[in-house]
Amino acid sequence: MSAPQVLVLAKTPEPGRVKTRLCPPCTPEQAARIAAAALADTLDTVATATAGARILVVDGDQPAPAGWARLAQRGGPLSDRLANAFADTRAVDPVADRRGTAAATLLIGMDTPQLTAAHLDAAVGLLGTSDGPDAVLGPADDGGWWALGLREPGHAEALRAIPTSTARTGRLTLAALRRRGLRVHLLPRLRDVDTAADAHAVAALCPPGSRFAVAVDADVPSAAGVGR
Repeated sequence: MSAPQVLVLAKTPEPGRVKTRLCPPCTPEQAARIAAAALADTLDTVATATAGARILVVDGDQPAPAGWARLAQRGGPLSDRLANAFADTRAVDPVADRRGTAAATLLIGMDTPQLTAAHLDAAVGLLGTSDGPDAVLGPADDGGWWALGLREPGHAEALRAIPTSTARTGRLTLAALRRRGLRVHLLPRLRDVDTAADAHAVAALCPPGSRFAVAVDADVPSAAGVGR
């Protein structure tokens, strides 16, 4: 089995279209800079991690880094865009024992810039081991998930029936995968960046010189009253 491919689902950082829950206290321009920094740090991390291929699945005209593939997001609701990302990047594993076996796929977003190569290597390693789990799922503090990896990407069709951006999304995703008979390994829980409080908390987990930490320091007010 070759190394699983890694997808980054992202939105082009344009004012008014990204990180709108940061506004207020941020302006749309500040929120866009925060999103751009989070995406840049995420892409850098994926570039240093193990992957059979790296694919940016993007809404908008954001270019992919050198050496990456790029694919436009397809669909309306996020649940469909997630399922379509797995379907549209489905590839045949060139070294699989059984002809026609799909390449294992790990999908992440751009909202966890504290992500490390070790997080990704662990997930990819589990999917790339012949006796490993059928799926890996990274729960997020807000009830969603930050990563989903599937040994057989066709199982992503289950995502179409799951409401996104709710406190139940992660639990419903786990239940749907298990109903398909999949063995699911849970990855470490991470915090997504949605609000100003999230931004400060996540920035504290990033290296001091990271783009995200620098952007939060410059563009996200740190008033004591900032919170959920």
